[in-house]
Amino acid sequence: MYIMKNFILIILLCLTHLVIASGVEDDFNITEVAQGNYLHKGIHVSLDDIHHDDIANIGFIVGDKCIAVIDTGGSIDIGTKLLKKIKSISDKPICYVINTHVHFDHMLGNKVFAIENPEFVGHQKLAAEVERNREFFLEQFKNDLGPNPVSSSIVAPTLLVDKSRQLDLGDRILTLMPFPVSHSHSDLIIIDNKTDTLWAGDLIFRERIPSLTGSLIGWVKVMEDLPRLEVKLVIPGHGNVAESMSIAIKQQREYLQRLLDETRQAIEEGQFVNEAAEQIDKDNLSNWLLHDFQHPTNVSRAFTELEWE
Repeated sequence: MYIMKNFILIILLCLTHLVIASGVEDDFNITEVAQGNYLHKGIHVSLDDIHHDDIANIGFIVGDKCIAVIDTGGSIDIGTKLLKKIKSISDKPICYVINTHVHFDHMLGNKVFAIENPEFVGHQKLAAEVERNREFFLEQFKNDLGPNPVSSSIVAPTLLVDKSRQLDLGDRILTLMPFPVSHSHSDLIIIDNKTDTLWAGDLIFRERIPSLTGSLIGWVKVMEDLPRLEVKLVIPGHGNVAESMSIAIKQQREYLQRLLDETRQAIEEGQFVNEAAEQIDKDNLSNWLLHDFQHPTNVSRAFTELEWE
């Protein structure tokens, strides 16, 4: 009886250890949102938060032949966690790392994947955008780039996409589509044709307020064009997955149109930009998270774009 009790105690301790270990491993969430499509969902915190490197939705797609990574996160740490998670799910090689645009939270983990010798893929303007931002990244995000970061810590794409093209992962074709200036100057989307899953990057935000760094007019036009895509699942750059395009873009489409209309009205009324920032969408009608943090900047950029149209 004594031996049996000790044996049971040992088993329970082992199981407890496994549960604890599993809990630690699962701190980096990964969900298979569509067959072969794995998503790590970013958190909604400001850029001043200690966890600002983990705000973007990133992930990977597994084919019969190889894997395509969709964005790598905002730090070496996040990139390392993503790579570790990929290796725990599949032993297939990583043939592509696709960056949806230039913003730090989507690509500063690239360096981690260089050891896998993938083709780094991006919008036709992304390589130039990386060069333009290289020193900025090194200065502003040096703590996210590992010890002693250098210029080569920022990995730019080698395969540039200037028009719609396809990549074959083995019985799984991805369609890549570059967009004109809108959210940014280098937006690229990925569609997994096997599951009709769209990885929209930051052309679509949900819950967390959009960040305008390109053209408001261009982005509003993109909101008109995206519903023409025949997809069943939409993965935004930030926020929850949506089961239709109409659900995915509703919140953002209303906000961008309001921003456009009210900024034009403010300019027509002769307001200064600081006055406009205080009045436009002051009630946060779309109920965005981090509205106070990002909205004034959006107004300022919209005002600058529209005042000379």
